[in-house]
Amino acid sequence: MTVLQDSYSRSTDGDERERARCLGLLARAPAELLEAWAAGLGATEFEWLRQPEQGLVMVQARAGGTGERFNFGEMTVTRCVLRLRSGRTGVAYVQGRSKRRAELAALADAMLQDPELAEAVRNGLIAPVAAHLASESERSARKAQATKVEFFTLAHEDD
Repeated sequence: MTVLQDSYSRSTDGDERERARCLGLLARAPAELLEAWAAGLGATEFEWLRQPEQGLVMVQARAGGTGERFNFGEMTVTRCVLRLRSGRTGVAYVQGRSKRRAELAALADAMLQDPELAEAVRNGLIAPVAAHLASESERSARKAQATKVEFFTLAHEDD
């Protein structure tokens, strides 16, 4: 845990928000995009601090988005922590059981913390993932909009 605290303590609030945004994108990144990015990397040496392992987390929800929290159910996640030879530490939590997705997300997180590699990772992985997720969200919204029913009432006046 000390290793993770060290990497966070060196960053500013803006950096932490950016890292959190990138971790969120990496957690939702499709395996195909992660694999395509990794194919261009070549061999990247790292050591496991915590190998990918699967477990369950409790998901909480709110009634109507504003009400009292309640336990909605459990969700399977895979997590891991790795360290590059440069000493940069990467973490990942991904939904599901894909150890490879967790590994690639943690690798990208570690590389994003390296000033020499960060821009290439942002351009080669983060930007395409963000664009893909935005287009998927837009497609889902259009599909939902197509099923929307609007109710209206016609008033009939008696003469």
